[in-house]
Amino acid sequence: MISFQPTEEESAFADLAGEVAREQIRPMAMECEQEGRVHPDLVKTMMELGFTTLELPENWGGLEMPLLSQAQIWGALGYGDLGVVQGLPGAGEGASLIRLIPDHPALQSYKAAGADGDWPTVAFLQAVDGEGMSGVQVDSNGEGYVLKGTSQPFRLAAFAENLLVAVNDPGGEPLLLWLDRRDGSRWHVVEGDYRLGLLAAGCARVRFEEEMITPGQVIAKGSEARELLSQALARIYVLEAAKEVGLMEAAVSYTAEYTAQRKAFGQEIAKFQGVSFTLADMAIETRTSRNLLWQTAERIDDGNPDGRKAVGGILSRVHQSLRFVTDSAVQLLGGHGYVQEFPVEKWMRDAQAQVSLYGREGELMARRGEQLLGEHVPTGA
Repeated sequence: MISFQPTEEESAFADLAGEVAREQIRPMAMECEQEGRVHPDLVKTMMELGFTTLELPENWGGLEMPLLSQAQIWGALGYGDLGVVQGLPGAGEGASLIRLIPDHPALQSYKAAGADGDWPTVAFLQAVDGEGMSGVQVDSNGEGYVLKGTSQPFRLAAFAENLLVAVNDPGGEPLLLWLDRRDGSRWHVVEGDYRLGLLAAGCARVRFEEEMITPGQVIAKGSEARELLSQALARIYVLEAAKEVGLMEAAVSYTAEYTAQRKAFGQEIAKFQGVSFTLADMAIETRTSRNLLWQTAERIDDGNPDGRKAVGGILSRVHQSLRFVTDSAVQLLGGHGYVQEFPVEKWMRDAQAQVSLYGREGELMARRGEQLLGEHVPTGA
């Protein structure tokens, strides 16, 4: 039997995350959205408590926690507000790659820059195999490469001092690059009017105008890059799904409390069959997503290849549940569901933005199908 029971220390950390989510993240969520970034005081708190270094290796000053423990902690933080969690600065998704190759020469300048614990922000531009980022192209240039084109919006791009770029080389093989503004990289941020959700997460496009890439900026290429990218994405997808589960738990809890207090025709609306059945479906979707996620995290921690292979399908399933739960929360609040004074309106927008950033359900399942069939599966227009 699989046990998801955390250690005493990990349980205390998850409890702390829940306390921070309720008492600090949730009350500041709307202010952060209006300002378009996470409030500096909240960032300071998160850094001091170690939440921004859960994935970084110990010899980098990080906590190097198991993936399952991180999933439980990020779920607790996501309960506070997904938009705030997604806007936290630091190594971000780059930490999952750093954890795999902490001694790689291309990463050592970043390690030195964060030696005091104040890690520069890293944004991950995933442009391999047309992952919604096909506006970025690579040309060969002697021993190096040239990046050009404009990406689709991705998280933390507006704030990033470093970019981790995964892109296809001219021959169609994957290429992993590390770009650092302190070393002279000159990508341009193309900020847009992104009104949907995750407004504190620094979503933006980046434009490359003949950006020269030296051999020293190349982390890996070919089969080595493909393997590293596969391992890193598996970890990233688990952590993203964990944040989504946290948002679902918040939506279920809030909606259940709201419907238990509001009355119609002399009784609480939660007692009406249509409302109670929907609440039950929301709770089932949330619990199913959480258990599938934790099982996948456990498998990846144990080195089970089935975990890595299945993670795209799991994220697709969690995406589906996320949209259902947040949409249902808005509907059950009726007119209040569309008023900004009630958080479900924001949660629904954040959910839609999250799914757009990390792959629609059909795209993720098509990639899972490619793994199973060993061939490309069209996803349509």
